[in-house]
Amino acid sequence: MRTSGVSMPEVVREIITRNRSIYDCMKMDVINFTALAVKIQADVEKTMGGPVHLNTIVVAIKRYADSFETTNEMIDEPVLKDARLTLTDGIMGIQWNMVDAGDEMTKMLNEFHKEFTDSEFFRFGDSFRILAEDSDKVRRMFQSLPKENQYNSGLAKIKVAVPAGHSRSDVMQFVAEILQYNGIEMADALFTPDGVVIVLQEADAPRAYEKLRAQISR
Repeated sequence: MRTSGVSMPEVVREIITRNRSIYDCMKMDVINFTALAVKIQADVEKTMGGPVHLNTIVVAIKRYADSFETTNEMIDEPVLKDARLTLTDGIMGIQWNMVDAGDEMTKMLNEFHKEFTDSEFFRFGDSFRILAEDSDKVRRMFQSLPKENQYNSGLAKIKVAVPAGHSRSDVMQFVAEILQYNGIEMADALFTPDGVVIVLQEADAPRAYEKLRAQISR
């Protein structure tokens, strides 16, 4: 199992990027940074697993906002140069809190990791998220989860792996721009150690893959 190991500014970017309404307001420069920081502070702290000063979040938001000034230049640059794309359909998202999980959940996760090696595992403070094959076998393994920890099925994921030295934040922003420009909605966007994972509805995934693949081939 592996975690994303993201920094606080990357967490802020991730939260904004996967929230379409906030992302659009950021692009149009019609958002108050302090008000946004207050709105996402709880999510940032939950992901980081500890308190984060509000002003630190404001600075991260401002830096992200400043990066939109170079969006057109980014699209003309080979941001995905040497990137590797992998499309996997028929997946499900599983998310739950670990506050009262105990040793049984730890044992379950270890067993899951051994049996489903192609799954993506993410830890956010006191919560976990798994992207796994949507199968009865996976569902049975997690059937003991509390009801508030629901499954999200009918998904696909596109893994964007980039060479060392590439900015994962720039890659995520670039991918979000390409998909938004083509009218493709993201269900989620997550950092991995070597890039990002984009989660979409299964029906949108083939076209999203083609649009991103075209950027590599430019």
